[in-house]
Amino acid sequence: MNITGGKFNGRVIKAPDALITRPTLSKVRMSIFNVLYSLIGDFEGKSFLDLFAGSGIMGLEAASRGFSQIMAVEKNRTVFGIVKSNYKLLNVDVDLYCSDALKVLDKLKEQYFDVIYIDPPYLSGIYEEVLSKLPPFNVAVVEHSEQVDFSGFEIVQSKNYGGKMVTYLLGK
Repeated sequence: MNITGGKFNGRVIKAPDALITRPTLSKVRMSIFNVLYSLIGDFEGKSFLDLFAGSGIMGLEAASRGFSQIMAVEKNRTVFGIVKSNYKLLNVDVDLYCSDALKVLDKLKEQYFDVIYIDPPYLSGIYEEVLSKLPPFNVAVVEHSEQVDFSGFEIVQSKNYGGKMVTYLLGK
């Protein structure tokens, strides 16, 4: 799996077993960061929370593009080890948690993030619970395949990538 932009463009990172995670495709990652740039401008000095980190590719893409504060959460211990090694490989400073994302969100109630990336396992049924626990943010990016109740949030846009939806929410 390759990083698609920024100072680490083209660098290869390790991906966990495809039966455990579902990495975001490179064309989707590029599109997400293009949309984020149009919404929040320059990424320098901004913060990025990667919930359900998987390989860590989204947080690494964020760091590569200039986000200075990265936090990543991954529950699966095996996958967490891969995430940790990927960040170490690129010498990226990250607050990394091997924990349930909902528990971490309970501790982040007052912390502000410029971007929160939300990509739980599809069909997990926890989207609404995650959304209800979000700390203050500028933009949340939600990757999903199922219908999600976004009531209470302003949807900036939603894009379909062959059955995979990416929805952008403005913070309150």
